[in-house]
Amino acid sequence: EDESEEEPKLKYERLSNGVTEILQKDAASCMTVHEKFLALGTHYGKVYLLDVQGNITQKFDVSPVKINQISLDESGEHMGVCSEDGKVQVFGLYSAEEFHETFDCPIKIVAVHPQFVRSHFKQFVTGGKKLLLYERGWMNRWKPSVLHEGEGNIRNIKWRGHLIAWANNMGVKILDMISKQRITNVPRDDISLRPDMYPCSLCWKDNLTLIIGWGNSVKICSVKERHASEMRDLPNRYVEIVFQFDTEFYVSGLAPLCDQLVILSYVKEISEKTEVECCARPRLDIVQPLPESCEEISSDALTVRGFQENECRDYHLEYSEGESLFYIISPRDVVVAKERDQDDHIDWLLEKKKYEEALMAAEISQKTIKKHKILDIGLAYINHLMEKGEYDLAARKCQKILGKNTELWEFEVYKFKEIGQLKAISRYLPRRDPVLKPLIYEMVLHEFLESDYEGFATLIKEWPGDLYNNTIIVQAVVDHLKKDPQNRTLLRTLAELYTYDQRYGRALEIYLTLRHKDVFQLIHKHNLFSSIRDKIVLLMDFDSEKAVDMLLDNEDKISIDRVVEELENRPELQHVYLHKLFKRDHHKGQRYHEKQISLYAEYDRPNLLPFLRDSTHCPLEKALEICQQRNFVEETVYLLSRMGNSRSALKMIMEELQDVDKAIEFAKEQDDGELWEDLILYSIDKPPFITGLLNNIGTHVDPILLIHRIKEGMEIPNLRDSLVKILQDYNLQILLREGCKKILVADSLSLLKKMHRTQMKGVLVDEENICESCLSPILPSDASKSFSVVVFHCRHMFHRECLPVSNTVSSVQFCNICSAKHRGPGSAVLEMKK
Repeated sequence: EDESEEEPKLKYERLSNGVTEILQKDAASCMTVHEKFLALGTHYGKVYLLDVQGNITQKFDVSPVKINQISLDESGEHMGVCSEDGKVQVFGLYSAEEFHETFDCPIKIVAVHPQFVRSHFKQFVTGGKKLLLYERGWMNRWKPSVLHEGEGNIRNIKWRGHLIAWANNMGVKILDMISKQRITNVPRDDISLRPDMYPCSLCWKDNLTLIIGWGNSVKICSVKERHASEMRDLPNRYVEIVFQFDTEFYVSGLAPLCDQLVILSYVKEISEKTEVECCARPRLDIVQPLPESCEEISSDALTVRGFQENECRDYHLEYSEGESLFYIISPRDVVVAKERDQDDHIDWLLEKKKYEEALMAAEISQKTIKKHKILDIGLAYINHLMEKGEYDLAARKCQKILGKNTELWEFEVYKFKEIGQLKAISRYLPRRDPVLKPLIYEMVLHEFLESDYEGFATLIKEWPGDLYNNTIIVQAVVDHLKKDPQNRTLLRTLAELYTYDQRYGRALEIYLTLRHKDVFQLIHKHNLFSSIRDKIVLLMDFDSEKAVDMLLDNEDKISIDRVVEELENRPELQHVYLHKLFKRDHHKGQRYHEKQISLYAEYDRPNLLPFLRDSTHCPLEKALEICQQRNFVEETVYLLSRMGNSRSALKMIMEELQDVDKAIEFAKEQDDGELWEDLILYSIDKPPFITGLLNNIGTHVDPILLIHRIKEGMEIPNLRDSLVKILQDYNLQILLREGCKKILVADSLSLLKKMHRTQMKGVLVDEENICESCLSPILPSDASKSFSVVVFHCRHMFHRECLPVSNTVSSVQFCNICSAKHRGPGSAVLEMKK
């Protein structure tokens, strides 16, 4: 076979067993294939019936000379045989039915009717110098009739349905047995070739398609019905050549394969040694016919026994339609070609070391393959990758190929260990379903521990702690830490191992030593608050923000008092904790508010004043003492004002801060006339203060009080601007008052109009309304009677006669009920009646 990268389409095997025995003493001359058995004719005149494995089932001694042709009907129950000595026999294989005839010339061909088993189709044809049709008639006598003669020996006949095709020295003819008319003549292309040395090959693809191969020419002919208008004296059928092409070599046989052709070719080549033309190995080609050419699909050179001595006429190609089996017959050999199945495809891929494609093909066809197992292919693939040095890919494929087979997993791991590639497979080891023996995982971890601390740490983080013996790994890490005690990677990994082993205290100590970010997560996850009672300072030193948040979120587990006690020697941390506590709740840490005054004063003065303002539990005297000691003016001012000593506070602002704006602001907040008086007295001899007062006093105190006290001749900065501002502020006040007055008048008028419109609307009076005085229906039951009703704007209704007579001179009447509500004593009785 051609050793190319292209996969062959067919596979070959010799037909052995009985055939081998036959061909050791005799030579094959022809063969016919039936779906149930094979019929082989030899040069010594024997006919053998064989099973598909080549075993002999029956033998017939037909003639002492070469068997030229064997023909079977479709049922396989009747056989026709002709030989070189002119003998023709047609007989039943399972009946006594038999016909014998001897001609005076060699009979090259015989063909029985495809439906010979049926009584009205007892027909066969023979080919010698004439084409004779034998029909069994009355009294079981066989009647011959000549169908064709005069064009040389007939060397091939193929009968299909009602059509007989035969080849003589001139060309190929087709006879319609229904009309007994010859419907075509396809002439021979290359008349230089001897027809006895290069015989014609005929093959019916179906009932209407004939394939002709002669020399190096191939034609595909289609039998078609002639239109009625074209009949005249012509046959009712005609033949059209639909494909025609030439081949490189001489055609020895043809067979259809779906829409393609299988061609057996006889090849001659020039010998390199003798430079003489000699016979080469025959070729079996699969081609795709095209209108004027063909496309080669595959081409295989066949090594048949004795091919150097064979001629074109010595080769024959027979096929079994149902199974796509092709039989290449030569005098010394019979080779069977069959379409390659998925097992063969996988074999070829494995041979070419295309393991991945083989594995994919096996997975797709796992229900149909018989020879191969997916697992075996996968293991071969893994071995191939390891031989190539692609260890990571081999390890990755283990996941898919080994699946849940723990024995295979462990076997492969040891193979990786032998070649020093445990690291490659570590990422792909199964971690659950299945789980391997702990020894496997420990072996991998020890490999990393010896050479790659970071990789070791990664595996410990990714692998569940129950895969291996934690105690063994912990001891191994401890031994390595003796050599390198400050190795942060090993320390971090040891902490994780302690965590898996539920030795959280030791893990926590390591995390705190390393100042590891996961320390808080560890505490929360495993509820280690009891373990951190004496480690609060360490936590605060590591990350005070996170530590305080965690402590405050878990007050029920670690009390405020315990935290404050632990931080007693670290007042700066104590302040951070108490400050955060105060922010969350002003009352929870009230017992520590006195302590917090000193802490704020020492570590966080900007937040001292907000604390003093927000705290209701802070001792003011203590706070004032501390602020005065430290000369915190703003805080002292606030405390003095809160304790009611506003004058001292104002004095402190003026004397210590000398900030007139702040003094004015303070006076505004207190809104005390005496404070304004003190402020004016203090500022009267200080021109800058007077300017500040003039700019801000206008809206709270009459500026005249200040202006009258200014000494004559005192130079005051920006006096003109200040006076202008006072006038502007006054004008603004006047404008605001006038604007407010206009708005008030407009709103009053609008509401009066709205009230008037409302009171002018009609009021619905119906049977459901009652008199508020007599409580009877307001409308009389008899509508014809005259009545008088009074309805007030307040929607109360009265009969005219029920209304009391007014004592006033004015004719205006008022609702008794609404009036009584404002008069006092009688109102309670009316409200009770309601």
